[in-house]
Amino acid sequence: MSEAPTPFAAVDILWSDARLLGYAELDRTHEEFYSVAFKLLTADEAGALAAIRAFEQHALGHFEMEERWMLDTNFPSRECHADEHAAVLSSVRETVQALEQGTAGAELTRRLAEHLFAWFPGHADYMDSALAAWMCKRAYGGSPVVLRRSLA
Repeated sequence: MSEAPTPFAAVDILWSDARLLGYAELDRTHEEFYSVAFKLLTADEAGALAAIRAFEQHALGHFEMEERWMLDTNFPSRECHADEHAAVLSSVRETVQALEQGTAGAELTRRLAEHLFAWFPGHADYMDSALAAWMCKRAYGGSPVVLRRSLA
């Protein structure tokens, strides 16, 4: 028996200023995360493998950047944060392998996307926001400042 898909509202899968953390390079990378993950959600059978490969490339660069920052600045929660990245990459690699072997298709990429969109806000709000604050404190001596457009 397969799991019922998780219902998502548009606000859950589309980038908005509500996701900004106040560290520009991280914010740009997070916006890209939403874009490539959305392509997983909307991929058809013909585009599923290309979509997951594009997401894998994004995730590798994204997570490598964050982990380099954490290592370079001796970020206290580095291991826990990196463990979450490793779990995501493991799921992505399993999905790539299943698509390459022809044992799965677009439905698997959609399920992965649903899980990513469920996971990412909590990861960003707790793990990445702490990293953004740590980086701003080290670079500028204070907390991140986030200017948002109207969210109404």
